[in-house]
Amino acid sequence: MPQILCKADDVPAEDPLRVELSDGHAVAVYRWDGQFFCTDDVCSHGDASLAEGYVEDGEIFCPFHLGSFCIKTGAPRKAPCSEPIKAYPVTQDGQMLVIER
Repeated sequence: MPQILCKADDVPAEDPLRVELSDGHAVAVYRWDGQFFCTDDVCSHGDASLAEGYVEDGEIFCPFHLGSFCIKTGAPRKAPCSEPIKAYPVTQDGQMLVIER
């Protein structure tokens, strides 16, 4: 079932945006290279909000230990992160961003 994330304009060009979905699940939304991406917000290595990290070269860096994940797939890229996080395809409907969960 599609879930509305936010308005496209709400996502900063430089930083992730934390969005809490209607069921309380938190995700991080990214604008990178002219596209939008979405992953779970919590790092699989520790209880850190990825939206408090930074994006570089298509990777989100965890604010705790600077491990990273691919924002397209959720795959771990740099230690100490070794377990993937869930990534969600993002579609744009007018000004709204939507994911399927």
